[in-house]
Amino acid sequence: MKQSKTFIPTLRETPADAEVKSHQLLLRAGFIRQNTSGVYSYLPLARKVLSKIENIVREEMDAIGSNEILMPALQSAELWEESGRWEAYGPELMRLTDRHNRQFALGPTHEEVVTSLVRDELKSYKKLPLTLYQIQTKFRDEKRPRFGLLRGREFIMKDAYSFHASYDSLDETYNDMVQAYTNIFNRLGLNFRAVIADSGSIGGTAGTHEFMVLSEIGEDTIAYSDSSDYAANIEMAEVKVEYSHSDEDMKELEKVATPDQKTIEEVSAFLDIVSENIIKTLVFKVDEELVVVLCRGDHEVNDIKLKNALGATSVELAEDAEIHELLGSHIGSLGPIKLPIGVKVVADHAIKSIRNGVAGANEDGMHYINVNPGRDFAIDRYEDIRFIQVGDPSPDGEGTIKFAEGIEVGHVFKLGTKYSDSMKATFLDENGRAQPFIMGCYGIGVSRILSAVAEQCQDSYGFVWPKQIAPYDVHLISVNPKDEAQLELGEELYKLLKSYRYDVLFDERAERAGVKFTDADLIGLPVRITVGKKASEGIVEVKIRHSGETFECAKEEVVDRINNIFQTL
Repeated sequence: MKQSKTFIPTLRETPADAEVKSHQLLLRAGFIRQNTSGVYSYLPLARKVLSKIENIVREEMDAIGSNEILMPALQSAELWEESGRWEAYGPELMRLTDRHNRQFALGPTHEEVVTSLVRDELKSYKKLPLTLYQIQTKFRDEKRPRFGLLRGREFIMKDAYSFHASYDSLDETYNDMVQAYTNIFNRLGLNFRAVIADSGSIGGTAGTHEFMVLSEIGEDTIAYSDSSDYAANIEMAEVKVEYSHSDEDMKELEKVATPDQKTIEEVSAFLDIVSENIIKTLVFKVDEELVVVLCRGDHEVNDIKLKNALGATSVELAEDAEIHELLGSHIGSLGPIKLPIGVKVVADHAIKSIRNGVAGANEDGMHYINVNPGRDFAIDRYEDIRFIQVGDPSPDGEGTIKFAEGIEVGHVFKLGTKYSDSMKATFLDENGRAQPFIMGCYGIGVSRILSAVAEQCQDSYGFVWPKQIAPYDVHLISVNPKDEAQLELGEELYKLLKSYRYDVLFDERAERAGVKFTDADLIGLPVRITVGKKASEGIVEVKIRHSGETFECAKEEVVDRINNIFQTL
């Protein structure tokens, strides 16, 4: 493609509203333009990168027997009501009404549509397993779109859905999909981890993994072992700690004044006690029931773990007015002693190790000292409900935990019969009995990958695209197109490289040399060939973008040298 004929509107200044480097460079290098908050146009360079990402995804999906389809983005509210998600999904679901006052949604995902499709068309176990996938634009009304393509309201996604007659079959496809995703992200050259995750609004409890690209701007924290392949989203990382138990004699319970001491840090300093021996008391609303939740003062309650442990649909901190009505005290002096009858108490396992600790007295400005679980208050159940911490033992027994930030680019779920049960999607088994489809769901954020690669593959000058997804292979620059020798050699090399199947961006624009080189660095193609002052001698300059290596070569050597470069990239 000749650069004078394409649309690459580069910018010299960094847009003020672009928070992260990938967003800044995608704008400056002319890949994307914002239409409105969280909604972008993909310009020619971005479209070429996205096409290459999509092709890699298709190759790996097809290799494990998946079938590509295309489902409607506009989805009937009736299907979402069947699954129970029309209200449960929340404000992120973009709802609209047609001229006949029928309700629809712009699809953020397609579980309902694909389930209804298979329900209506597939009747026998003989057709199972079946995996369907699509690459399509999705819509979610994000409360705060940010970081460019990383959190938008309109985005491109690959979503796949598998249907099975048995859980063994689901496990097999799930494992195939995990390997396919691993292949995809390896081929894209990403630094990533597959981590244990929560299923969120998609649902399903049988198993789920996220694929996280490691990045300083990641919105998710990954807990990983320093000695093994273990990795999990911090929300799901199990805590397997052997807590030591003190042999100290239990002392007499005593109430003491702690005026204006509300935080763990304040109480710890005021009473001269380590935070590990303070019982932190919180009140959560669990499916409309108020539950007292306890953890150690140096720990934090993980509401995702709490929700999963209690099998709840929703978990949120109670309002201060609700807490005061229940316990007669305000936040800062809450405790588990002498609770109203019938109030459920859930404690983290670490509470067992506290001896002669401190807890709020449910009286403003007062705390108990010498508090001992079991003697001074009852606990209904102990659960792993805290966040894992750096330095904790890895749950797999190998090494200790470290943290990293990650960008989610893929997510795989074992849905089980969540959707087939609610939507009455069944098949006939070998005995002629109706059985619900057992399902899996597998997503990849295609436009997110563009941004994640852009975040990892850059330097101070611009992008450094890996060869497999670079928008073009070679950036050919004629420094002075008014020079007949330069223009002729440029045209000759352009035709030659294209004949060898290289995708070439030929900059023959009537622009200053400095503008062309700045644009070339911004765009970041793997190889740059400069046709300059030695054109009359048949000599050009070649630069390898990722290493910065530069050398001259005769035009007769160009193809061989380029071939060698791409074999080693």
